[in-house]
Amino acid sequence: MDILLQPLQYEFMRNAMMAGILAAILCPVVGSYLIVQRMTLLGDVLAHSVLPGMVLAFFLRFEILTGALLSGLASAGLIAWVRTQTKVKEDAAMATIFHSFFSLGIVLITMLKIRINLESFLFGDLLGIDRSDVWRTAIITLTILGLVRLFYKELLFYTFDPVGAEAMGLPVRSLYLAMITGITVTIIASMQTMGVILVVAMLATPALAAYLLVKELHHMMILGSVIAILGTIIGLYLSYYLALPSGATIVLVNFAIFFAVLLFSPSQGILINYLQK
Repeated sequence: MDILLQPLQYEFMRNAMMAGILAAILCPVVGSYLIVQRMTLLGDVLAHSVLPGMVLAFFLRFEILTGALLSGLASAGLIAWVRTQTKVKEDAAMATIFHSFFSLGIVLITMLKIRINLESFLFGDLLGIDRSDVWRTAIITLTILGLVRLFYKELLFYTFDPVGAEAMGLPVRSLYLAMITGITVTIIASMQTMGVILVVAMLATPALAAYLLVKELHHMMILGSVIAILGTIIGLYLSYYLALPSGATIVLVNFAIFFAVLLFSPSQGILINYLQK
């Protein structure tokens, strides 16, 4: 019992645990849409494209998260424009814009002589968050989950059959913009927890593990969140006792769970299917 309770005596661990669990609930819900639509790379694009907006917001002295959101939406809009106006495939457009926006952020840091801790931006600082960060993450989590619940049927239809959704009169462009906004806000909410590199793994890995175990989208979201919460709690305790980076440890624990599911899933497990032959 002492092993479980000792780390929670410290406020930074309590804050980290609460923020990590909130991010673990939110990321697989949003990531499930990306996986089903085979657009996981979009999460990577949005995660890196927020840097220029953050730099400009810091330089102009307005809310950094607002700058990050605008930058992420700009990159998503540019991807959509390239996809619809040219013959360039979506994955190629994503890769190009991902590198270009991130490079722009690096150039702006140098030109504007801004001191931004890139290591914290890339890998997060879960143990450095305070109670206000926890409350902000909680508000974002509850808002996005509420919107997903409210528009679940429309998003479900659009996710599996965008052409049919448009034919039925659903506002597919608005749904696409809402989905992109939700992904970007999720990344921003989880950025300090995991960093932009590791948050993409949290968007995908727990949801992928759930994808191998269940068939319904809402079951995938729920189970993905449960897996992510378990991975977050285990990862935080391991990082505390072994002096490891918290964000990276959480991601590795989630990957270990995914790998175990990949081998032993009753319906799609590699090892199970091999033994049944």
